[in-house]
This record gives sequence, structure tokens and C-alpha cells, in this order.
Amino acid sequence: MTEAVGSLVRARGREWVVLPGSTDELLILRPLGGSDKETTGICTTLEKVEPATFSLPDPSEVGDHRSCRLLRDALRLGFRSSAGPFRSFGRIAVEPRPYQLVPLLMGLQLDPVRLLIADDVGIGKTVEALLIARELIDRDECQRLTVLCPPHLAEQWKSEMKEKFHIDAELVLPGTARRLERQLLSNQSLFDVFPYTVVSLDYIKADRRRYEFLRTCPELVIVDEAHTCASDINASRGRHQRNDLVRKLSEDENRHLILVTATPHSGKEEAFRSLLSFLKPEFSDLPADLTGKENEPIRRKLARYFIQRRRADIEHFLDEETHFPEREEDEQHYALTPEYKRIFEKALNYAREIVQDESGGKHRQRVRWWSALALLRALASSPAAAAATLRNRSPVAETETPEQADEVGREQILDQADPELLGNADVTPGADPSPVEDTDSKRRRLLALARETDQLRGEPDAKLIKAVALIKGLLKDGFSPIAFCRFIDTAEYLGEELRKRLSNKVTVGVVTGTLPPEEREQRVLELGEESPRVLVCTDCLSEGINLQQDFDAVMHYDLSWNPTRHEQREGRVDRFGQKREVVRTLTYYGTDNQIDGIVLDVLLRKHKKIRSSLGISVPVPADTSAVVEAIFEGLLLREKAGSQQDLLPGLDEYLREDRDKLHAEWDRARDREKRSRTMFSHEGIQARVDEVAKELNAARAAVGSHADVKRFTTEAVTAHGGIIIPRRHAFELDLSETPLALRDTLGVHDKQKLNVSFDPSPGEGIVYLSRTHPLVEGLANYVLTSALDEEGNAIARRAGTIRTDAVTRRTTLLLLRYRFHLRVIQAGTERELLAEDSEIVGFRGSPQNPEWLPPQEAEALLDAKPSENIPGELRSAFVQRVIDGYDALAEQLNARARARGEALLDAHRRVRTAARWKGVRYSVHPELPPD
Repeated sequence: MTEAVGSLVRARGREWVVLPGSTDELLILRPLGGSDKETTGICTTLEKVEPATFSLPDPSEVGDHRSCRLLRDALRLGFRSSAGPFRSFGRIAVEPRPYQLVPLLMGLQLDPVRLLIADDVGIGKTVEALLIARELIDRDECQRLTVLCPPHLAEQWKSEMKEKFHIDAELVLPGTARRLERQLLSNQSLFDVFPYTVVSLDYIKADRRRYEFLRTCPELVIVDEAHTCASDINASRGRHQRNDLVRKLSEDENRHLILVTATPHSGKEEAFRSLLSFLKPEFSDLPADLTGKENEPIRRKLARYFIQRRRADIEHFLDEETHFPEREEDEQHYALTPEYKRIFEKALNYAREIVQDESGGKHRQRVRWWSALALLRALASSPAAAAATLRNRSPVAETETPEQADEVGREQILDQADPELLGNADVTPGADPSPVEDTDSKRRRLLALARETDQLRGEPDAKLIKAVALIKGLLKDGFSPIAFCRFIDTAEYLGEELRKRLSNKVTVGVVTGTLPPEEREQRVLELGEESPRVLVCTDCLSEGINLQQDFDAVMHYDLSWNPTRHEQREGRVDRFGQKREVVRTLTYYGTDNQIDGIVLDVLLRKHKKIRSSLGISVPVPADTSAVVEAIFEGLLLREKAGSQQDLLPGLDEYLREDRDKLHAEWDRARDREKRSRTMFSHEGIQARVDEVAKELNAARAAVGSHADVKRFTTEAVTAHGGIIIPRRHAFELDLSETPLALRDTLGVHDKQKLNVSFDPSPGEGIVYLSRTHPLVEGLANYVLTSALDEEGNAIARRAGTIRTDAVTRRTTLLLLRYRFHLRVIQAGTERELLAEDSEIVGFRGSPQNPEWLPPQEAEALLDAKPSENIPGELRSAFVQRVIDGYDALAEQLNARARARGEALLDAHRRVRTAARWKGVRYSVHPELPPD
């Protein structure tokens, strides 16, 4: 190709930069000073294209210190092909926290990237994983990416990828796959045609899809909730399928694999070893105890692939504060009204009666057991859920074997950790265990009890009445609460009653599994625009949608029978980005409802105690469902002869031995987790502080920080006649008086007033302006293009003169723009990349005899303030003097460009050290002279 990547050409009356992918016949070009959206192709046999040079400034168009700084900021913020240590930082809409660079640096030092990111809930594992993915894509080391995740998290991943990383992914779910497949040719795969995908792990794991996916799978895979793919001999068939899929993906030695989970251990050491074996097969045989000096080499090796941090580990990382809210925890209780207690006693007597019935064999016994437990759980939830349960036939009754009965029962009634089951986990179960053809008195008895239960709505429901008072208290204290319910009927009942009993100024929204995921998110967004507000929902929102922007309190209206689910609920508001200093959580239970008592005593309080002491959650070191099931089964079948039975007799005696055994095992899991966290947080953080600091400073220097975005936007808008009014948590941006051409560029004719923030966690109705937001990108493009326009009259100028007390001799600053042709050769394959950079250099004296300033001193002079005016003719004369002496500077500026190229080459190698191990060669060629 005649024209090199990064060189300037002139066509169609303007200057262009030659981009990678160009050939002699077809040049891929981007306008000089333009954005990637303006990239075009020009056929050289049809249109005239000629080499171009970048002219020097016009001495008659001289500005001041503000106009020159605007030019520098517009230039730097407009870069997308960054020349810093990370190529991706010019293309992302988020400024990573310093601690989030640790996984990125760890990943780039592996080839292929194999990493387990196991940071605590709310730290930002999604951002950390996508940072690595975006960097590999921008380094042209991979062209395709798939995220495998539970189906209810797919929309969240797609949104994060598009909004923060400008990766437009297709969703591959049961409801979308057929539409996507219609766009394929007969010999094509979804993953050949759509380079970026978010795939339901439970959809793709099925036998008839798994093998085709393994054949066409992208070279980069992110697995979310990776702990659900670890092997477990007691796991469901679905988990075995997930394990088989990820294990086979990991067998491709060239595949990049990023595993993401907040609970890598899941309480089981063998499952943790299974998870690590996805990274390297040898990790499946690690010693059970990695402590001790003799195991230090093993720990160091594992620490290259595994990072696990608590909030306390990163809150003050690199002297930069990462704010997490303080969590205020409270417990509140209620007692059943006499009317409710009578119904509960009737239901309990009925439950005992049917579970002790041995007729019909083991299968019918299991059907009756699950039907009884469904009734008791629904009755503890709400009269609405109980009445629905009493009227509905149990889905377990449709099964044919005891094993099927247990599988359906656990899915419908217990709170299992398997994300595959979360989609329909809030459906109210049925309590009628009778076969369809059976119409005996049992059915009539249940219907009669349902009619009695209908009368418990409202005032007779002490749980509801006190909950209303508690929610009023939260609203009075300024909180926007979420009430989590177990069943759809309970959520709808609570929402209806709250609308009746709260002030008409309060907006109450209800979100359950009856809504598809995208409608759930839309409902939440709409509710977030109201104030005051209350969200009532089921566990369909306990994962997937971050709620910290609009809500700051959680009430467990129904206790979950899985402590991890409680942590997930609270993690929706207690996470990075929460504006409020304090979030409040409220555990709500019945004192004479010993169903709540069992869960609270055996599971929830122990879970909370461990979290308070360790700073992280440790899952139950057993199958939570099996623990709960065994306890309730024993209680319902146990009778205490010769005494008046309570609601659930023999509670303390029965629970004590099993509870103590479980808690002892849990304590051992806590101690293992504590040792692991101590080892790997030290390896992953402390040893990397200097490395992170160096690369972070280099990246910010190359592309600018959020502080630079804020300064440039405010100065550029006001310089063009716009108005920026500070508000409490944002700014009001009024563009109505700005030039029409600027509003055309920004596309804001319909909405010329915006509430904006430069904080990455804006509040409701506020637009976050990152460096890649269309408004900032358009503003930078407009400022730069107008400054380069030969007609002049621009706010930013290519030259300026001031008189200032900051210098004692004539001092000249030069803003240099570099373009580098970066060539990467690996295994005989050559890749071409374009890198762009800028630099402020300065010298004292004349161009013929310059005394060059240290880089920091030159940069600091951008903030020099004028001390007095200079006549226009004299200002132009000063600029002309530098232009006349430019030839004397030219070779020295070329030398700086070469040195900058060597620094770029060093940075590229430095953060991708593994590339040297596989014979990768880099070369950098600067386009001379620099602009």
C-alpha cells in the first residue's frame, strides 16, 4: 500500500487519516479531527487522493490561554485509538477505579487470558471483566466475544456492554435465538455472524445446542456466576451440563476465559478445585491447605490466575477513596392475630395429617409432603398467597416418581441457589395433592379453608399492618425502600394494600416474574422518576438489575430460606454507586410463626454473624435446600406424646444437634475462606500498587480523566454561549443560545436543556457525561474541527500569546499530535494498528537556540494566568517569530516523536508481558513530522 497507516491524505476537499485495513485500491479514512462515526472508504481508481501535510498556524488568528487549553483538551478527548498503556481507554464510557485495573493487568500478563475474578458483591466485577475484553478487542487479539450468564442477567450484561464499553451484543435466549437464526445462511452459525453475544448458559448447555456452540464458540468467553458450573456429585443434571460445557471450552488452550463470581467456594472445597481447574487443569490437585511456607510457590502461581477482594481491601486503594455506603441492619417482628392463628392451626393440623398418611406408596407420600410445606410457607407469606395455594392443585401431583416429586417440589417451594430456577421461583405453588380424578373431601376441605383465608386480608393480617407502619417510617426518614416478597400473589397483595394505606403522594410499584426482564427494568426506571416511592417485588429482582440509583433500603417482607438470597437482595442497593451514606436493611419475621423462627435461627443469623466478622458472605457449607427440607420434614413428622402441641412442637430439642453440627461446619468454611482471602488479596493487591499507579497515570495522561472532561465541557459550552448552572448533585446545561452548527453536531435541537453529571453514578434523570458520551465527543469534534477551519472565527485557536508572571523569559509551548503505525507480528500473521497521542513541550528562548523545559513544567504552564494585555499586532508577531524558526525545531520534534514511539512500544510490551513468551514482535513507526 502506498499510503502508510496514520499518514495524511487529501480528498474531497479535506484532510484524512489513513486507517488500518486500507489497500492500494481502497483507502479506509477518517477525517482529520473527526470521529470514528465519520470513517469512510474511498476507491483510489475513482477519486483523486493525494498526500497531505499539516500546515502551521496562521499568525493572524491568535487566541489566549483559554482557547489554547480548549484545543489541547478537545484533541486529547477526541482520541479513540489511545497510545497509552491501554488501547481501550479511549473507547470506554467509564473511568475505571484504580483497584479495577488489577484484574486487567493480571489478565494481560497471561496468554491466553485465564482469570477467576471473585471480588465481593458490589465492587464491579462486570466492569473488571469487560475491561479485559475491550482491551483484547482493541489490541486486535480477538474478534469475537461471548458472555455466558444466567438468563435473568442477560439484559444487564447487554446494557453494561453497550453503555459503558460500546460493545453492541446480541442476546441469545430462547425468545431471541429463532429470530437471529432466520438471518443466517445454511452453513452459518450465530457466532460466526454476530461477533458479540450474551448467551443464556441454561439455553446453550442443552445437548442439541452445546456441541454446535463448542464448534463455533468465540475465542473470548466470559462466564458469569461461574460457581454454578463447578462440578458437584450431588448436583442437578443442569449443573452437570454447565460443568461439561465450560470444561470443554477450557480445553482449547488458545481460548481466553474469564470466570466471574462473588462466591467461588460455595462452601465446598471440591467445587472450588473444580472451578480452578477451568483455568489450569493442574489446579484440580492443589493441596487442601495452602498455608505454610512450603506452599508459597503454589500460592504465587495460583495468585496469577485468581483475585478475590473484600470492600475493605479496596476502599482506600492507591490513596483514592472508593465510597461504599454503611449498612444499618434492623430486625422487626409481628405476632399473628387470633383469627390468623386459628387458620394457621387448622392448616398445620391438615399438614400433619397428610404427611403422616402412608397410603399410596412413597411417591404419594412425597407429593403430600411438598403440598403441606407449600401451604405452610404460603400461609406465612400472606393471606393472598395462602388462598391461591389452597385453591390450586400442587404441581408435584402431576409427577410420577418420588424423584420427580422432590425435583418439582424443591423448585417450587424452596429457595435454591441454582440460577436456572430463578425465572419462575416466585410462582405461588398449589397445596392440593390429590390426583386430577380424585374429588374427595380433601378438596372440599381446602376450598373451605381458602374461603376462610380470604377473610384475613387487611386488618386481620398483623404482618401487613405492621409492615405498613415500618415502610411509613422508612419514607419519613427519607429512604426509598424495596420490599422483597417470596410469591407473586404476596407482592401484588402488598402493593395493593400499600396504595390504600400510604399517602397518595407515594408511588408504589410492583415488579414480579410475570413481567419479561426488559419490562421489569423499564418499570423500575419509571418508578425511579417518582418521589417518594416504594418498590414491591419478588426475587426476580434480587439479581440482574442494579437498584442503587433509585433505592436505598431493603425490607425482607418474606424471609428467604437461602441466606445467599438475602445477601443478593441487599446487594441491589448496598454497592458502589449508592449516593446515600447509609442504607438500611430490615429483617421482618413472625414471633409465633416458627417457620420464620427456624430459618432465622438456623440460617440467617449465623450468616449475618459470619459476614459481620469476616467482611464477606460465606455460603452454607451444604445444600441449603437439603438443610431446610430435613428440618421441616422432621418437625412435621415428629409428635410429642402426652403434651399440648404448639405450632411446631419439639423445636429446640430437634434442632439443637443438627443446628450445632451445621454451624460448626459453617465455622470451618469461614476459617478456610478467611485464610484464602488473606492470601490472595495480599498477592493481588499489595504487590501491584506501584504497577497500577504507573499505568493509571500513563493512561490518564494519554486520554484525560473525568476531571478533564468536566473542565473541557464547562469551558467549551460557556465559550459558545451556553449556560451551566450548578445543582445539588448535577449541573443544568442550557444550550439554547449556542450556535446552530454546534447544536446540529450535538443533536440536541429537541432537548436543549439537560441535567448532567460528571460523576459516574448520577442520580435519577441525570445524564452522565463520560469522555465517549455523544455530547462530549461531538463537542470535542466541533471545537477541534472549527479550530482547523481555514475560515477562522473559532473559540479554540491553534496559536495564542499571553504575558504572565509565571515565566521570566520568553517561553513557547507547542501542542504536538502524534500518529503511530503499530505493527504486531505473531506466528507469521501481521496486524496493523493506529495509535494517537499528544504532548505539550516547551522551551525558553528562540527556536534557533531552545532551552527545553521538563515535561511537568511545560504542562503546568497551561494553567498560567495572564498578567496584562498584549496589543494584537505584537501577539501575532510573537507567533510569527516561532513559525519563522520552525525549521530549526523540526528535527528535534521528529526526535521527540521517535522517543514517544519507543515509549509507546515499551508500554505495549510492559502490560502484555506474556506476548514475549510466544514470540510476538512489535514495531512502531511514527508519522513524521508530528502535527
